[in-house]
Amino acid sequence: MNFPELLSIAGISFIFLSLVFIPMEKVFPAKQGQKIFRKQWKLDLCFFLGQYLLWNSLVLLLLKYFSHWIGGITPHEIKLAIQSQPFWLQAAEVIFFSDLLIYWGHRLQHRVGFLWRFHKVHHSAPHLDWLAAHREHPLDSVYTIGLINLPAFIMGFDLNSLALLIAFRGIWAIYIHSNVRLNIGPLKYIIGSPELHHWHHSLDRDAGNYANISPLMDIIFGTHYCPPHEPEAYGIQEEFPENYTGQLLNPLLPENKKSKF
Repeated sequence: MNFPELLSIAGISFIFLSLVFIPMEKVFPAKQGQKIFRKQWKLDLCFFLGQYLLWNSLVLLLLKYFSHWIGGITPHEIKLAIQSQPFWLQAAEVIFFSDLLIYWGHRLQHRVGFLWRFHKVHHSAPHLDWLAAHREHPLDSVYTIGLINLPAFIMGFDLNSLALLIAFRGIWAIYIHSNVRLNIGPLKYIIGSPELHHWHHSLDRDAGNYANISPLMDIIFGTHYCPPHEPEAYGIQEEFPENYTGQLLNPLLPENKKSKF
């Protein structure tokens, strides 16, 4: 895919997401009075453009390369049996195994120093909204997207038939970062929501809520945490660059060579 095509996709995606989420954030705000052009919005725009114009393609290339190798783990007969299942069963299995894997992978991102140095880029946002959802180091993206899709690669799920589920998961990941608070009642124990994920982005690095689509893993493993109000502040309790180049390069540097750029 050439650069003009990538630029077109980025522009269409930006317009679509703006039209979907900005009205929601104004009508159902989690943080009252938060502006569209809040602090560090330009930085998050850089991450958005970086993802769509460069890093997403790199991530997809790496996943495609390793998927051929990983896909050989499961015998062909088992793959055929899995792909012959009804769509709803395949979807349920993908969600369950993906959430189980990313739950523990995400907990490691918060516990293991090497993983945290990349993951904290995502947590460095002092404000949450749909645009801040795109603040993610490309190497962190490779790790996260790789883990989420690993069960599908290993077990041989038909990714084409699950395309809608994959698209939904991407939109939902943006939604749970948005500045929105909607009461969904008991459903909040089945599917994740902004009010739950916002607490994951509080200043406490070990606040919990590590699951992906459903909070069931957090409930099962005792890391579910959702008070009936928003956190007072988001971000990290570490000094960290507040510019795009700095946030990309800082995690790559030895501890004694780091700076604010």
